Amino acid sequence: MAVLILVLLLALILGGAGFALHFLWWVAVIVAVLWLLRFFFRSAGSGGSRGRWYRW
Repeated sequence: MAVLILVLLLALILGGAGFALHFLWWVAVIVAVLWLLRFFFRSAGSGGSRGRWYRW
């Protein structure tokens, strides 16, 4: 009985982690697309220069 509970608990933990990781992958893809759009469509900086492509 204890083994069955442990297996079900392990399945529940791994299923939750799989859902969380899948969600985080979609968030990472959306952030990367937004960053690339800002990289290509950034406004001109002072003096006509295009500015730096990084933020720091």
